Amino acid sequence: MKRLFAALLVLALFVCAVPAMAEETAATTPKYVFMFIGDGMGNPQVTATQYYLGALQNPDSELPVPASLSFTGFENVGLMTTYDASSFCPDSASTATSMASGNKTLSGVLNYNVDLTESFKLITEYAKEAGKKVGVISSVSLDHATPAAYYAKSESRNEYYDIALQGVTGTTLDFLGGGTFLQPDGEDGAQENLFTLAEQNGFTVVDTEEEYAALNSESGRTLAINPDIAEDSAMMYEIDRIRHAAEGDESMSLADMVEAGISVLDNDEEGFFLMTEGGKIDWSCHANDAMTSIMDTIALSDAVQVAIDFAAEHPDETLIIVTADHETGGMTIGFATTAYDTHFNYLQNQTISWVQFDDVINELRANEATFEDALAEIEKYYGLTTTEGQDLTLTEAEIESLQAAFELSMLPAEERVLGEEEALLYGGYEPLSMAVCHIMNNKAGLSFTSYAHTGLQIPVYAMGVGAENFAGLYDNTDIFTKTMAAMGLQADA
Repeated sequence: MKRLFAALLVLALFVCAVPAMAEETAATTPKYVFMFIGDGMGNPQVTATQYYLGALQNPDSELPVPASLSFTGFENVGLMTTYDASSFCPDSASTATSMASGNKTLSGVLNYNVDLTESFKLITEYAKEAGKKVGVISSVSLDHATPAAYYAKSESRNEYYDIALQGVTGTTLDFLGGGTFLQPDGEDGAQENLFTLAEQNGFTVVDTEEEYAALNSESGRTLAINPDIAEDSAMMYEIDRIRHAAEGDESMSLADMVEAGISVLDNDEEGFFLMTEGGKIDWSCHANDAMTSIMDTIALSDAVQVAIDFAAEHPDETLIIVTADHETGGMTIGFATTAYDTHFNYLQNQTISWVQFDDVINELRANEATFEDALAEIEKYYGLTTTEGQDLTLTEAEIESLQAAFELSMLPAEERVLGEEEALLYGGYEPLSMAVCHIMNNKAGLSFTSYAHTGLQIPVYAMGVGAENFAGLYDNTDIFTKTMAAMGLQADA
């Protein structure tokens, strides 16, 4: 009798423990997964942003004080390699493929093997099969390499129409937002319109502030285009968005787009997977525009903060990962003429991106402006001056470099004679824009080694359920493996 009573007692205790065990098991896998990718955002870009903000926030401090970004305080920090099957200096298609599918491939290829004979299954497809809603956001065009890697498979990242077609006619995405499409009617303009196809496939297209304000969890599949599209079918650079906002022209930020995505994807069932790319960090570093890259890194940090705020309302249910695909430009903190000093506060004088300053140069050329006219515009947007005794007073050598660049920029592109020296100086960009960017960078104590990508290892920041798995040193393919494991999902054999 005593043995029977003991057995019944053990059984009762086990039955009582089952709900608690189930609850504990559920808490080990996140319902909500945020993946943030700062395209081109290596450790130098993050560090430069921290130093810039720290310099502004602590102008009277005797010691350097770096600021924190929303994600730099995450308890779990890792470091990953970025090389692909082509090179130690990879491109965005192959590196995003590694993170989205767990496989290496060639530069320029999206989710195909190196022989282009087999495509890979994506983490978004696994998440969808598990019942999660899936979203992809980018500050650049929605068919660009990094966002495309999370919903498309293509032998070439340049097949823009076909890539976007997979997104709007496929079944994986519930939310696609940010920029717009590079080829909405195909490369030759004769293909069926992507927005029409999206609507036929159940997407609601939103592109006004009123439509954004009305988004909620009942909105269904949503194709969200920023109301203010800038160059190359992308959102505006953050530095330009802020300047336009100060002039009374409001424009959606990357953080606003994440809020919109959450509004559509949020659900109490299986949750969601949302990948967000800050794509213009990369573009600005290609152009060696340090201040513009810093502002877009801040924009990404603000977007991550939206996810952090969401996680505060969903404790024990959220995983947030912040990383990059590669570093761009070979940004370096420290320059020969500033030696052991930096002057990050100088950068606040810049209020325009390189690409919008290109527009200023176009006007100068059209108006047959003088070099003095150009110097006035440079002082207006960058603070660089010929007035003696100022922090940003131009040296004779700097004025000479601006003069040479100005003379080239005033020529129509087809009339410019560019040799090896000019290629190194300007990297194929507008000469005067590059000359100004380099002077600003160097006066602040920054420099770049390249107009392309580099092979630097990349930091990974993680918080929430399963975040501890992202500490350590590993390959970029492990981002896929670790995120899948955190979600409790098993890749197909």
